[in-house]
Amino acid sequence: MGTGTDRTFSHEHARDRAQRPSILGRFRASYRQRDEDHLIRAYSANLSQRVPPLYGLVILAVTLLAMRFHGTAPAVLTEVVPAMMSVLALWRLAYWLPARVRRRSIADLRRDLRTMNWVSGFSAAILVGWAVAIYPHGDAAQQSLVHYVISVIGFCGILCLAEAPLTALFFGLSLAVPSTLFFVMNGHPNAVFISVVQATLTCLLLVVANAHHRDFVRLELSREEIVRRERHAARLAADNLANATYDALTGVLNRRAFLSLLERAMNDATGASAWLALVDLDGFKHVNDTYGHAAGDALLKTVAIRIGAQDGVTAYGRLGGDEFALLLDGAYDSERALAAMKDLSRKIAEPVADRGTVLRLSACIGMKRTEGRSVNECLERVDSALYKAKEDGDGAVCMFAPEDEVALRQRVAITRTFNAASLNDTIRLLYQPVWDIESEKVVAYEALARWTPDGGETWLQPSTFIPLADATGRTGELTRAILARALGECRVWEQGLTLGVNLAPRDVLRDGSVESIEQVVREAGAPPETITFDVTERALILDPKRAMHNLQAFRDRGFRISFDDFGAGLASLGNIHRLPLDVLKIDRGLTRALATDAGARALAGTILTLAWQLDIDCVIEGVETEAQTEVARALGIRLMQGYRFGRPLPVEEALAGRQAA
Repeated sequence: MGTGTDRTFSHEHARDRAQRPSILGRFRASYRQRDEDHLIRAYSANLSQRVPPLYGLVILAVTLLAMRFHGTAPAVLTEVVPAMMSVLALWRLAYWLPARVRRRSIADLRRDLRTMNWVSGFSAAILVGWAVAIYPHGDAAQQSLVHYVISVIGFCGILCLAEAPLTALFFGLSLAVPSTLFFVMNGHPNAVFISVVQATLTCLLLVVANAHHRDFVRLELSREEIVRRERHAARLAADNLANATYDALTGVLNRRAFLSLLERAMNDATGASAWLALVDLDGFKHVNDTYGHAAGDALLKTVAIRIGAQDGVTAYGRLGGDEFALLLDGAYDSERALAAMKDLSRKIAEPVADRGTVLRLSACIGMKRTEGRSVNECLERVDSALYKAKEDGDGAVCMFAPEDEVALRQRVAITRTFNAASLNDTIRLLYQPVWDIESEKVVAYEALARWTPDGGETWLQPSTFIPLADATGRTGELTRAILARALGECRVWEQGLTLGVNLAPRDVLRDGSVESIEQVVREAGAPPETITFDVTERALILDPKRAMHNLQAFRDRGFRISFDDFGAGLASLGNIHRLPLDVLKIDRGLTRALATDAGARALAGTILTLAWQLDIDCVIEGVETEAQTEVARALGIRLMQGYRFGRPLPVEEALAGRQAA
């Protein structure tokens, strides 16, 4: 009797045998292709080089056999069937062309490789069936040719399909087995010898194909592992380098790396100092908000490429957002350096095509030689030149000049003064009438603010102190102070008139500004419909969606909205139909040219027509002469504003002159 240990051993041995694959299973596994994506791609690439020639050989062989049997076999076997087989082979040849295979997805290639198993067997069966059909119609020489052609196609097919061993197996067996049996049974004198040779070579080639496949898989796996390790190492190195040196989006130097380079350049300068330039993109936020961040990213990449391609640029980087910095060859004199930056500004302004959309923006550039006691001091002055360029707009380029040093110090001083000033004590308002030329009466007044930094000796225009308010974060406070002063001293709604007050771009864009401004108006007891807020298109350029949302919120609360300086900007016509407006104000630049420029008259007439079609009022600003008045009247403009009808005056003088023309 066996012991318990013997029984346990027997059970384990039986379980191992049950789990071990059968001979047939091992055979099929040895011929089955691997299913990894990179191997599928490798299989397909290799087959695309071999399958088309194989089908070409089939077409040639079928054609030669058909010609050889022409006249001895029926026409359907020498013409119709060969033509159909050739068309089928030609279609498969075209399907497996390398260029077409490279374009297919992994899923498509995986399906193609599975399909090849039955396609190969089906194709071989058709070929053998046709060969068997024409065989009896030939003499010994013709029949020997059939033997030869079938053998050659079988051998070549196995070799060409070596990267798909299961397909090669199906093809070889589907061709060799039926043809060998038929030839042996047919009684040809050499049939046995030919069949033995064919069967032996077929088996040998199938074994060779299987071995080739195993070697191919090992090679591809090794290659993939090497590539994977190289990629991993390269990725780690690149990530470390990128984090320390490069901007992740554009691939150029990041802020830290560029400033470090700038510091070395300033410390190590031996000849003429290099030029430092700051590039700021105008309209970038509009692109981001309108077309999405992907479009904005594409723009930044394009700008980086264009900066790098500019002659004379020795280093460049992205400081953050839409601001770039660059170093220009110190051998350039000021004239050549300025010309290079103007050329760069023009190149940046060229349209960028992105996914069927044309994107546009402009770039303002400030520049200066890298001279100074520190990087911060140099950057401060280049930034001052950039600020000056942005005031000029339209891709302007400004170089920091000696006289700008005085202006910089003054601006720093005046900014500090504004930041510390009591706005209620340093602001005064002047009022300019809007005249109805038909009734010859004043219908509205516009409040114009002035600010003094020195207690009243100098009064500055809004174009000077509004940027100071933006820089010091006091824009909202300034607007509320101006509005409260205007509503307190110029209560023209009590006389049936309206009062216009200018809103800064930040007033239009800031969250909560609608509510805070409405509160000031209601505390003054003014009906909202008698208050007109003048806005410019700068707010629309900075953030179109938020600007239109807030303007609609003002309109919903009863306030009137006037679009100031209309006709001066590029974006006005593109946005006007979507804005909640009550008034269009024709820019004074058009007014100055009205009497002498037919184009100005045509544009003014177009704006008036647009206002009529939108059912809103149209006011022409800056009317100073009788000639301008008459041309505007002839165009049909009824509401006018300018020195011709009244200068900006303190409230008492402005209201006293209501009836003066």
